[in-house]
Amino acid sequence: MPGARKTFGRLDIVVNNAGVYGFAALEHVSEAHFRKMFDLNVLGLLLCCKEAANCFGQAGGNIINISSAASVSPTATTAVYGASKAAVDSITRTLALELGPRKIRVNALNPGMVDTEGVGKGGEKATDFRQFIEAQTPLGRIGIPQDITPAAVFLASEESSWMTGETIVISGGLK
Repeated sequence: MPGARKTFGRLDIVVNNAGVYGFAALEHVSEAHFRKMFDLNVLGLLLCCKEAANCFGQAGGNIINISSAASVSPTATTAVYGASKAAVDSITRTLALELGPRKIRVNALNPGMVDTEGVGKGGEKATDFRQFIEAQTPLGRIGIPQDITPAAVFLASEESSWMTGETIVISGGLK
């Protein structure tokens, strides 16, 4: 992020979109599985927020954390992943309180399953899981990136200038 300031003169918006997912039944949860999820999904996000807060100027800034509907709508085998995303939701609310006085807004998007490259590489289990999610989703399909983009643009814009500490669930109605 210091590179952004050097190149563009300032940093205005950060979207924390890095993350991993992997599902495991309780008997298959391991320390390595837990650490992989929490190191990237939680610690990585928290450190990115810290760096962004240090790079925003006096005009403040805007942090958009990408969480998951799994934080509020769990399914079997998602205990660790869902917990890591629930931590993202909590961090979002906490940092909104902490950074608000510095004119830094912090919000989150909680998408349901989205047809991304990662979902495509998931193999047979991903196909079964996708069919399960589609059957449970009122709109009858998983999302596409274009379903999420307008909400991200909204949170990045001045139209949402009085929003902080919020999570927007975009899941085709899956609750």
